[in-house]
Amino acid sequence: MNNELLALAAKRGDDAAFYSLITEHEEKMYRIAYAYLKNEADALEAVQETTCRAYMQIRKLKEPNYFGSWLIRILMNYCVDELKKRTRREGRQPVEAASVEQQLTNGETALLEKILLEAAVDQLDEKYQQVIQLKYYHDLTIIEIARTLNKPEGTIKTWLHKALGGLRQRLGKDGETNA
Repeated sequence: MNNELLALAAKRGDDAAFYSLITEHEEKMYRIAYAYLKNEADALEAVQETTCRAYMQIRKLKEPNYFGSWLIRILMNYCVDELKKRTRREGRQPVEAASVEQQLTNGETALLEKILLEAAVDQLDEKYQQVIQLKYYHDLTIIEIARTLNKPEGTIKTWLHKALGGLRQRLGKDGETNA
């Protein structure tokens, strides 16, 4: 049975169809949640909460063939809300790349580059962060990102272009941060 038929069945109350859809998207949801929350327990909690919210709201699904995009959108909204709560609760400040760089030895260049890149992505506007994560961390196409974020493809292309420009500006040509 294809995803559209499964989504229609789930919308009509077929729990087995809903379970099949969730099982198919479970790994992708975990990867996205982990990219946002950077913690296994929080990512698992996000997947569980998203599954619960999707189950409660399945009858509101407008386009059954976009079930995956709809589900990822619920997950992303949950993760963003959790990050906001965490920031308010902990009063966290973004990690300064320079302080991390001082702590690393010469043999950890790949780790340093990853940390610098993540720090640069974290400095982008939220919409640009989402596009970068969906495109490069989760291999979604422009069309899939547009469906997930409920935006026109042209907007997604513009955001991606601006996000990459912002990363180039922050990282410079050699990957060094430009403060």
